[in-house]
Order: sequence, then C-alpha cells, then structure tokens
Amino acid sequence: MALTLAALRRDAWVALCGRDVLSIRDLTSDELLSLIALGADLKRDPGQCAGALSGRTIAMLFEKPSLRTRVSLDVASHQLGAHAIYLAPQDVGLGQRESIHDVARTLEHMVDAIVLRTFAHDTVEQLAAAASVPVINALSDFSHPCQALADFLTMHENRGTWRGLRLAFVGDGNNVATSLIFGAALLGVRMTIATPPGYEPRPDVLRWAHQHEVEPGIACRVTSVPEDAVEEADVIYTDTWISMGQEAEAEARRHAFAHFQVTAKLFERARPDAIFMHCLPAHRGQEVASDVIDGRRSRVFQQAANRLHTEKALLVALLGGGRWTS
Repeated sequence: MALTLAALRRDAWVALCGRDVLSIRDLTSDELLSLIALGADLKRDPGQCAGALSGRTIAMLFEKPSLRTRVSLDVASHQLGAHAIYLAPQDVGLGQRESIHDVARTLEHMVDAIVLRTFAHDTVEQLAAAASVPVINALSDFSHPCQALADFLTMHENRGTWRGLRLAFVGDGNNVATSLIFGAALLGVRMTIATPPGYEPRPDVLRWAHQHEVEPGIACRVTSVPEDAVEEADVIYTDTWISMGQEAEAEARRHAFAHFQVTAKLFERARPDAIFMHCLPAHRGQEVASDVIDGRRSRVFQQAANRLHTEKALLVALLGGGRWTS
C-alpha cells in the first residue's frame, strides 16, 4: 500500500484528535497505518506541516534520561510551530513533591498536551486519567509507542510492505518488544521473539495480539532458540539486555542472555536482504556484535531519524484537528 495521505481514509487520523496514546494497543489497525503513513508523508514534504500547531504548547515531563526521544519531540514541536517545555525530574518531582493528579490538573490549564517519559506505566495511566488534555507515553516500563511508530515506518521503507513480513526480535520481552508485538498484530507482520525462559513478553500482551491480529495465525510466536527465530527473517531486531531501572539485575541478565547476541553468524540465517534494527542506545559486544550494527544492512540510524517524522504525525493527529490540510 502506498504511504501517502491520498491512499488513506482521512478521518482515521483526524479521529485521534484529543486522544491519549499510551500504547500501540490504544490504536486500531487503520489508525496505526494512518499515523505511519502521515509520518511518511511529512518526511517526504516537511514544509506542508509548518505552523500546523502554531500557538500550541506541549509539556515534556522526563523522569528518565533521553537523547532520541527528547530531541525528536522538541524538534517536531518546533517544526510544527508549537512550544515545547522540558521538565526534568527535579523540576516536578512527579508523585513525590506533588501528586500525579495535581500535576495533571495544573498542567491541563496551561498546555495543550503532556508527554511523559517514566519508569512505571501506572504513572502515565494515572496522569492520563487525571488530565483533560492528550497524554503521550514517551516510554514506560510496559510500552514505547513512539519507538514502534518509527520502527514500522523504517520496515516499510526498506521492505515495501508489512503484510507477511517476518520480524525476529532477539532479546528481552521488554517495552519495545511489547510495542512491536501490538503493532505487528495490527499490521499483518509475522513476529517471533527469542528470549530466555523467564524473560518472555507478558501473557496478556500475547493474548491481546492474538485477539487483534488482522490475519489469522500471525500473532507473536515465542521461542528460546535464537536460531529458530531468525530463520528466513526479513528484519532482525534487538534491544539492550539491561534497561534503565534494572541495574541491580545486570549480572543475572548478562548471564541469562549470553547466548542471545545478534552476531554475523546468527544473521546469516536470515534472508540475504534482511535488515538489522535496534532502538538504541546499543552496547556493542553484548546484545549485538559491532560488525552487525555497524554493517551495511544496519538501519539503526534510519529508524532513529524516523522518530522525528512519526512523532510529528502523532502530534498533528492529536492536536491538529481540522486546522491542518495537506
């Protein structure tokens, strides 16, 4: 399917106006496709959205460090004509200095949307429940929807389709894996995750994917054998073994994942034209070998760059309403 606005039902993304996006599972298949397609269109012609959110203000509450998320959202806001306010942990003290409820109720009178990057998913859910303005999850321990939007755009740019695409995720069944599982079910991607016993995606995540798969039998398959997962894959994806907040588990995790590194030898089992993806930051020599992530088939910086375009689409869809036309 061509990734152009002309190929879409326009109301699919306009209907998102005022909504929260805390997880990819908050979207329908049409809404997800439309968001990614809008991101592709804005990437092709950035000028068409200049000033689309003029006069709007976006609060960015970050409890965790960030490079790609902070810069992409800040630049996206600027290019759309909005004003982004970055609020560091010491500025707000969310849930400590001040309750989540009170922060939400205060900000809703001053800003048009709230972006939260947090540790616990419950925090972003509480914020969204209390705030009357849209809330965007910029990462939690359960979900990373902004990353998944860029990832699926990158896959389509390289493979030309989602239907029937084979995606292998090697590593922890974490927030990134969860968002990919949701998106894969909605877009028709056949996903397999290889992870050590005890690190699988949550059962409710797999159940949701099975219940919402657009094609029977494509919902995520789980294995403990990396070689099985990557066989004939179109995309091999991995992520860090030790996420922020898991430092106390570092040694145990390195031991558990020792045989789950994406090496050149493992990559050979994939299709000859397969690509490698990683949400970054990466740890060369741990979850991925240097010759893979720095090799000619790596697309890690393409997917990082796509964060800007898909986040612009997300902001336009949530805040643009009917004021923006292509």
